[in-house]
Amino acid sequence: MSKSALITGITGQDGSYLAELLLEKGYTVHGLVRRSSTFSTERIDHIYRDPHEKTQMYLHYGDLTDGQALTNLTLDVEPDEIYNLGAQSHVRVSFDQPVYTLQTVGVGALNVLEAARLLNKRKPVRVYQASSSEMFGDVIETPQKETTPFRPQSPYACAKVYAFHQTINYRESYDLFACNGILFNHESERRGETFVTRKITRAAGRIKMGLQKKLYLGNLDAKRDWGYAKDYVKAMWLILQQEQPEDFVIATGETQTVRSFLELVFQQLDLDYRDYVEIDPRYFRPAEVELLLGDPSKAKEKLGWTAETDLRELARIMTEHDLELARREAHAENYVTSK
Repeated sequence: MSKSALITGITGQDGSYLAELLLEKGYTVHGLVRRSSTFSTERIDHIYRDPHEKTQMYLHYGDLTDGQALTNLTLDVEPDEIYNLGAQSHVRVSFDQPVYTLQTVGVGALNVLEAARLLNKRKPVRVYQASSSEMFGDVIETPQKETTPFRPQSPYACAKVYAFHQTINYRESYDLFACNGILFNHESERRGETFVTRKITRAAGRIKMGLQKKLYLGNLDAKRDWGYAKDYVKAMWLILQQEQPEDFVIATGETQTVRSFLELVFQQLDLDYRDYVEIDPRYFRPAEVELLLGDPSKAKEKLGWTAETDLRELARIMTEHDLELARREAHAENYVTSK
């Protein structure tokens, strides 16, 4: 009998890749989607593209902050696995919207766990909580592993720490199969355009096509452990397939500066980033996280998982994708101008 899964944040970068993975494995996939005045399903629209092919994916309107509705949905669809990927996930924005961030990230995770606890009385369910390397913050040790103490440096990171400990609390208090995946930075061509890697590749493509002159960034010396989101969702699935619930760091084990990523992207387009990039103080965080570097040895040993895509390849994938977007944009602009 095929399994079923409920994914919060299914329209996001990770949610879309995870939905694809689970559908390939024969799952029935249910996704939670926030109601808004505009459609936000472009990352998963391709799953519905062929009208002759029936998909086993179903979308449901809801919100992580509405605990009762989330419980009703969970008890209605009775998933075998729940992946909580939904959140206000932009670290810089969390300083501007701390309460909303806490509600979606912290209380949202608690609502998911409570819904799972109630379902677990009826049938077994497994829960994946999307934790973040940002929890390590002002790091105490390098590299960071599962036992490294947290020192969060943003409202987002503080909310993630709350969700992390609630997940362990529900696991130990209610015998719920609940796990934290502490994922370090993972990017892709589906990353939101306000996140620094996608902001860079999007701007580089537009600069190459003459659509943009400058790119404004913050701290170029911040170091991050960057991987490919498509690799990382495999780890999420593997975490929930283990015999016992545990928490795992998911990372590449290598770190690079924002400046290094800039160089990789602009070099691919035969450009020198120094001719186009300017520093804007508005993009600095009130409390900066300078260095994040994960130790994925536990994931390699117990899950058999390692990152398959290095930073150079990731930069190539994202740059080629966004250069093609810029070409289309330039073509459309020329078409309008010529009419």
